[in-house]
Amino acid sequence: MTAEKKITDRLESSCPASLLDRVYIPADMRGFSDEELKTLADEIRAETVRAVSQTGGHLGAGLGVVELTTAIHAVFNTPEDRLIFDVGHQCYPHKILTGRRDRINTLRQGGGLSGFTKRSESEYDPFGAAHSSTSISAGLGMAVARDLAGKNNNVIAVIGDGSISAGMAYEAMNNAGAMDSRLIVILNDNDMSIAPPVGAMSKYLSRMVSSKPYIGTREAAKKIVSLMPPPIKKAAARAEETARVALGGGTLFEEMGFYYIGPLDGHNMDHLLPVLRNIRDSEKGPILLHVVTKKGKGYEPAEAAADKMHGVAKFDVITGAQAKAKPATPAYTKVFAESLIKEARKDDKIVGITAAMPSGTGMDMFGAEFPERMFDVGIAEQHALTFAAGLATEGYKPFCAIYSTFLQRAYDQIVHDVCIQNLPVRFVLDRAGLVGADGATHAGSFDIAYLGCLPNMTLMAAADEAELTHMIATAAAYNDGPIALRYPRGNGTGAEIPEQGDILEIGKGRIVKEAKGKKNRVALLSYGTRLEECLKAADMLEQQKHTVTVADARFAKPLDEDLIRQLATTHKQLITIEEGSIGGFGSYVLEFLNRENLLGTCRVQTMHLPDIFQDQNAPDKQYEEAGLVAAEIVRKTA
Repeated sequence: MTAEKKITDRLESSCPASLLDRVYIPADMRGFSDEELKTLADEIRAETVRAVSQTGGHLGAGLGVVELTTAIHAVFNTPEDRLIFDVGHQCYPHKILTGRRDRINTLRQGGGLSGFTKRSESEYDPFGAAHSSTSISAGLGMAVARDLAGKNNNVIAVIGDGSISAGMAYEAMNNAGAMDSRLIVILNDNDMSIAPPVGAMSKYLSRMVSSKPYIGTREAAKKIVSLMPPPIKKAAARAEETARVALGGGTLFEEMGFYYIGPLDGHNMDHLLPVLRNIRDSEKGPILLHVVTKKGKGYEPAEAAADKMHGVAKFDVITGAQAKAKPATPAYTKVFAESLIKEARKDDKIVGITAAMPSGTGMDMFGAEFPERMFDVGIAEQHALTFAAGLATEGYKPFCAIYSTFLQRAYDQIVHDVCIQNLPVRFVLDRAGLVGADGATHAGSFDIAYLGCLPNMTLMAAADEAELTHMIATAAAYNDGPIALRYPRGNGTGAEIPEQGDILEIGKGRIVKEAKGKKNRVALLSYGTRLEECLKAADMLEQQKHTVTVADARFAKPLDEDLIRQLATTHKQLITIEEGSIGGFGSYVLEFLNRENLLGTCRVQTMHLPDIFQDQNAPDKQYEEAGLVAAEIVRKTA
C-alpha cells in the first residue's frame, strides 16, 4: 500500500481506535512497540495533511520529519529532554504529539496555534523560532545551563541542511566542539539522496558506530595512539580519519569536535530508533546525527510539487489542488520584480541579491531573465550585504531583496560595511509592516526605526504599485549612498502601473488631496501603504464638516521639511501614519517640528504599530488591532 493511499484510507476511516487517539502527550507513546510507532507515524502524517488542508500553512517540511519527530519523542523523555526545532516550519507533527492536536485546526489563525514553536504555547517548545540557524546556539546554552545545575537531561537540536549553511550555525558548532558539552545535533538533510552503494551497509555501520561498545573502543584506541611516537601517532590519526570517511563521511563535523553518525534514512524507523537509543544512552558529546529525508514525504501531490508544497493555502486532500483566489490586483513583490527587470534591461550594472528567498522576493523572475546577474547566497544575510558592498565598490548596482524581518540579522553589516563607507547598496524590504498568519516573527515592524538612525541612509516607502515602480527607478539612478525602500506583503491597491518609473526627487513628498476652506483643517501625513486608509478617513471626516489634506511623505529620510512645515502651519491638527514601530517616521517628524519650534502651531499626533509583538491573524484584523485603519484615524481627530 502506498503512503498516499494510507493517508486517504485514514482520512476516510470512521474507526476511532487509532494509536494517535491514545496519544495526548509523548509519554503516552513510550510503551508502544517499534511496529506500533511505525503505524503511529502514518497516522500523524495523515493528521498533518488533514489539518493543513483546512488551515493552510507549511506542509512539506512537516511531512519530511514525521518519522524523525515520532522517533525522538518515543526515545527521549521530552519535555525534560529539550527538543529544539530550527526555524519551526516542520513543527506541526510535533504539535500534534505534544497536547495540541485538539487545537491543530487553529494553526496560524487569530487566537490559535502559532505556525512555529513558541515558548508561551507549550512546555514542549523550550525555544521559540521562526528565523533559521538558531537551534544549535540555543541548545548549547541549555546544555551548559544543565551542566551548571548538575542535571543530566538531553538536549536535542534539529536543524535543516538549509539552516546549517548560515554562519551562526558554524559559530555554535565551533563553540560546542571546543566545550565538549553533551549536545545532540540532528542534521535533517532533505536535499540529497542516499546512494545505493552505501545503502544497507551504511545504515548498519551508522547503527554500529553509535553504540556504546564502538564508542568505547574508539576512545580507548585514541588513548593508545596518544602514547605512541609522533610518526606512528600521525599515521594512525590519518588511518582513523580515512576509516571514518569510508564509514560515511562527517570529516568537517569531526574536525569541529562533533562525533558524527550517518547518513541515515530519516524515514526508516528500523534504523532511526536503535540509533537514537544508542545516542541517548551514550555519554559521548557533542554528537551530530545526519539523517536524510524527503520533503513532502508520503503525500503524492507534495512530492510531485516543485516546492514540495512548502507553504500552501487550504487544499483538497485527494488532489492537492489549493483554494487560491485569483487576485484582482498584482502583488507588490511582482511589481517590484517586473520594475527591476525593466531597469536592468537598460543598465547592465544592476545585479540582484537575495538570501534563500528567490520566489518570496521576486528575484526568481529577475534571475530567469538575467541568470548571470542574480545571486542567491543562501541563508546568509550578513554575507549578502557585505557581498553587495563589495560589488558596489566596483561600480555595480546591487539590489538586495530581503524581507524586513530578515534584514535585522545583518545589522552590523548595514552599519559597518555599507553606511560608514557610504556605498550605494539598494535595500529592497519586502514584507514591511504586518504579515498576517506568520505573526510577530515575520512582521516587518522595525526597519524604519533601525535604518533611519543611520547616517548616509535614504529611506523610501511606496504608497501603491505606481509609487513602487517610481522608487525602483529612483534607486537604480541613485549613487550617492545606501538607499532603502519598503513595501508590504500582499496585493496592491489597483493603482495604474506606469510603463516606466519616474526618478523621484530625493526627500520630496506629495500632496494627494488638498483641504478646501479653513474650517477644522486636518492634515494626514502618510508614509507607506496606509495612504489608502488616510483617503478613506478623509472622506469620513469631510462628512463631519472637517476639511482635510492628505499627503504622501514618500521619504522618511531625508524628510520633506518644506511639506511638513506647510502642513503644520496651515492646519489645526497633523497626524502621521506609518506601518512601523515607535521610533520611526512619526518620531522623525516630531524631532523636526521640535527643532523648528513648530510643535505649538498645531496639534501633532503619531500613529504607528503598538509597542507589542502582535500574534498571527488575518492582516486586516491585525491592522484593526494596531489602530491603523480609517475609523481609528477619524477617532484621533475627536
